[in-house]
Amino acid sequence: MYPVLFHVGPFTLHTYGIFIAMAFLSAIALALREARRVGEDANKILDLCFYVLIAAIVGSRILYVLINWSTFRHDPFEIVRIWHGGLVFYGGFIGALITALWYIRRKGLPILKTADIMAPSIAFGQFVGRIGCFFAGCCYGRNCDLPWAVTFTHPESLAPKGVPLHPTQLYSSLNGLLIFLVLKRLMRNKGFEGQIFWTYVFLYAVTRSILEHFRGDDRGMLFGSMLSSSQFIGLIMAVIAIVMMIILRRRT
Repeated sequence: MYPVLFHVGPFTLHTYGIFIAMAFLSAIALALREARRVGEDANKILDLCFYVLIAAIVGSRILYVLINWSTFRHDPFEIVRIWHGGLVFYGGFIGALITALWYIRRKGLPILKTADIMAPSIAFGQFVGRIGCFFAGCCYGRNCDLPWAVTFTHPESLAPKGVPLHPTQLYSSLNGLLIFLVLKRLMRNKGFEGQIFWTYVFLYAVTRSILEHFRGDDRGMLFGSMLSSSQFIGLIMAVIAIVMMIILRRRT
């Protein structure tokens, strides 16, 4: 819709970047609040958020570039222009998870308890960040004739112009908010450590796979275009989440 907030001489402030920054800041604030509530060291959680932030950006960009390599091979400098959009959540999630495990072990934090602290914050960050995708026009939907279809007209929009499309960015944003609310509700009656985190993984994997059916951008199709790369990863993550919750519940 409005990929550029304003220009000041050679400086351009992109709406996408603003919302991504707000997403990370709001997620960090929520994580620190939850850490204090459950009696964990907020300073260690803040440091963890910093490392996770860097890993998430790098990982999500790497996976996006790999999926869309045909676009980037002709202009390698486009790889670092993340303000143009192009972050794949699962790449960021995997990168952040590996980095978080390294930091948690190094600082002696409880793994499952820390994961439960972070999970609702991730969902809320997705709620905010996907609004930035909507303004930039990335992660756009298929052609749509429904009353709530959106038509992008801005010349710098990454979505096809002049065509009514599914507002998949807003679908994803609302999905993040709903998952956040479910997790906050679940926290009141948590049965075991790790339940919040693995519930988040399961809910996101399933709902993201459903939302993929409405996407119109190139997402790297697999198995003869039966599944997108995100659906394939989501299937694996959903199975892992179910197995982990069964194991953790039995241990408890």
